[in-house]
Amino acid sequence: MTILKHLLILLLLSLPLLSFSQNLEEKFDSLLEEKYKPDGPGATVLISKKGKIIYHKAFGMANMELETPMKTDNVFEIGSITKQFTAVSILMLMEQGKLTIEDEITKFIPDYPTNGKKITIHHLLNHTSGIKSYTSMNLSEIAAKDMTPKELIDYFKNEPMDFDPGEKWSYNNSGYIILGYVIEKVTGQTYEDFVEQNIFKKLQMNNSRYGHKGEIIKNRASGYQTRDGYVNANYLSMTLPYAAGSLMSTVEDLSKWQTGLNTNILIKKETLQKAHTNYPINNGDLTNYGYGWLTYDINGVLAIQHGGGIFGYTSYEVYIPEEDVFVATLTNCNCNSPGNVTKRIAAIAIGKPFPTAETAIHIPNNELEKLIGVYEFEDKAVRIITLEGNQLYSKREGSTPFKIFPKTKSIFFFEDSFSEYEFDMSKSPLKVKFTNQNSNDISKGIKTNKPIPSEKIAIEVKEEILKQYVGVYEIQPGFDLTVTLENGKLISQATGQGSFEMHAETETKFFIKEFPAALEFITENKKVTSAILYQGGQKTPAKKKG
Repeated sequence: MTILKHLLILLLLSLPLLSFSQNLEEKFDSLLEEKYKPDGPGATVLISKKGKIIYHKAFGMANMELETPMKTDNVFEIGSITKQFTAVSILMLMEQGKLTIEDEITKFIPDYPTNGKKITIHHLLNHTSGIKSYTSMNLSEIAAKDMTPKELIDYFKNEPMDFDPGEKWSYNNSGYIILGYVIEKVTGQTYEDFVEQNIFKKLQMNNSRYGHKGEIIKNRASGYQTRDGYVNANYLSMTLPYAAGSLMSTVEDLSKWQTGLNTNILIKKETLQKAHTNYPINNGDLTNYGYGWLTYDINGVLAIQHGGGIFGYTSYEVYIPEEDVFVATLTNCNCNSPGNVTKRIAAIAIGKPFPTAETAIHIPNNELEKLIGVYEFEDKAVRIITLEGNQLYSKREGSTPFKIFPKTKSIFFFEDSFSEYEFDMSKSPLKVKFTNQNSNDISKGIKTNKPIPSEKIAIEVKEEILKQYVGVYEIQPGFDLTVTLENGKLISQATGQGSFEMHAETETKFFIKEFPAALEFITENKKVTSAILYQGGQKTPAKKKG
């Protein structure tokens, strides 16, 4: 009877824990099932705590043509999460005394044209080198071409530098291409062989590898993108992402990677801390980037994280050292980025969930009406707050409105992002602080007396008129705006950026709803020769190529 009594007590004590675990699982399922539908491209998701997997599921399709459901062991291209493996490889070589972080790149590439500037391994790791990122150039012209690391470096090395080393932070794929080449020069191995032999094999990451399009890779998830529906992803030679984005993995292998780092199998604890340090630029401003990892908080808790995007795939991972919680999401479409949902899951896993519309408090309309108006911010942004019924909306000038919800009487949040407004209604005119947790950006604004501008109304333009605008427009050397016509709609895409539909304001001027920008086409002798880009209060001429 005594044994039975003890068993009963243990069972009763375990019930709340079981209920809590099931409740968490239901929350994760709800978030992911809403985002990754059963009949579309999917995702695999893993959550571990203190090195033990507590959630591991798959959603959607691994192959839409064959109607193959996603499995938890599907293999994905992980894009820029590759940078972590490159950074740790460099740190391994540093511990071996084969290089230092302060080494200049000319030590390894003597003929690299630095223009008298001192560019170090640190600058490359931290995205502060000022070297032109080759993905901001016309990548489409080489996307299908196999190139050696040296040929790839030669492709961008003579481009003008964007800024002096250490003066600014700007995400830069070229820096990690050079780092991969440094690894090869120092070790005498290919980047692929070094990573596979010194990291994957050592950590038993048996489903991780350098990505090759031509190889048969068991459980490879097919990659998709959107273009009036889902289509197979464009071809990309995997020699091009190289040490900046060429690796493939599974969420379980990424969990092994995190555990291997935590247990110092590859590098010492103090060396790993170098990778997770929030480094400043020359003026002391923090970059929120270490070596291969971002260092942003999640609801006030330090979260070491990074994402990846490559033709047909997106990825995101978050590690929260304080709680020893790791979350990884891999997807097989560049259409449904997992960044936000992965951060939300991480926040729930540590008991600090982000607010949702369901958790918003009620504020009477007469109080909400006080917030309506046009706000000007110190970063030159103009944001407009309106009220429809009892719902507040916020939008940047010329862009799409988003719902905002009250967390407190003075703090309002955007449900589908990590941005917040904090209003100070004790002063006149009313002041506000805009915060974005995704970038740690903070901008202060003030309510103006300007009237709320009327919405731009798009007009219909005949397709034969739209056809003449199709082409490539050079904004500046290496940075183009490509205009295409898809199903009667003009689509614009800047080099290295996403695509957006353009809406006709007149027959020659088109605006974009997602952000305040417009493009006006200029005709000479009945032929379109150039365009003018209106953005940020500036007018930038763009010559039509060809």
